[in-house]
Amino acid sequence: MNQQSLRKILERVENREVSIDQAQDELVNVLKHQPFEDIGFARIDHHRSLRTGMPEVIYGAGKTPHQVAVIAERLVAAGQILLVTRTDEPTYEAVKRVVPNSKFHSQARIITLEDSTPQTGKGVVLVVAAGTSDLQVAEEARVSSETLGNHTDSLYDVGVAGIHRLLAEQTRLEAARVIVAVAGMEGALPSVIGGLVSIPVVAVPTSVGYGANFGGLTALLGMLNSCSSGVAVVNIDNGFGGAAMASIINHLDSGGES
Repeated sequence: MNQQSLRKILERVENREVSIDQAQDELVNVLKHQPFEDIGFARIDHHRSLRTGMPEVIYGAGKTPHQVAVIAERLVAAGQILLVTRTDEPTYEAVKRVVPNSKFHSQARIITLEDSTPQTGKGVVLVVAAGTSDLQVAEEARVSSETLGNHTDSLYDVGVAGIHRLLAEQTRLEAARVIVAVAGMEGALPSVIGGLVSIPVVAVPTSVGYGANFGGLTALLGMLNSCSSGVAVVNIDNGFGGAAMASIINHLDSGGES
C-alpha cells in the first residue's frame, strides 16, 4: 500500500461511501503481507512508501525474467506502483503475462503500468540532457519521474558545445521546480544550468565520452567540483537516482514539510 491508496480509503469513509467495518476489511486485506513479503529469493518491502515516501522499485539487472515477474505481480497485487529499471524485452514479456497492463519503455529500459500515476508533485521536474548520446539515461530519469508522480518535462540536446540552444530555453528552465541535468564528456551542463536558475539541480553524469572520460568518472568529478551553488550529484548513469531525488524535492511544500 502507498500513501495515496491509504488516503483513498480514508476519504471513502469520510464521504460515507463505505462503512468503518468495510474500510477495516480493505485495510486488513491490503496490509496482510506488511511490512514485507518473503517469497524465498526476495523480501518485498511493501511498507517502503509509507515509511519513506518512496516505493519499492525493482532493479532488473541481474534478475531473471521470472524473478522480476513474480516481484512485479506481488507489488501490483498489493496496490503499489510498478517501476522496473534496467530491464529488457524478454523480461517485459514475462511481466506482461502476469501484469497485462504493464508497459515497456525501450529507450529508458523501464517497465511501468499503463495506468498513469496521479501527479502529486508540487511543480514540474525538468529533465535536461546534453546530447542525444545521453538519452538512455535521460529517459530513465524522465519515465522514473513520471512514475513517481511528477509532472515531467524534457529538454534534450542542449549541451554546452552549442550553449545558445540552452539559453534559448531560459523560460522553461525557470518554470521548473527542480532540474535533472544529464551529461557525459566533461559534465559541464549542470554547472551552467546552476548559474542560470534559483532552483535545485540534480546532476547525473553519464559514461558517454572518449577515453579520458574514464567511463563517466571525469563527468562525475567535474559535477562534484561544480562552482554553482545548489547542484547535487548522483552516481554515473543513475537516471533513476536523479529522478528519485528530484521527486523528493518536488513533493516538499514551500515550508519544507512533506
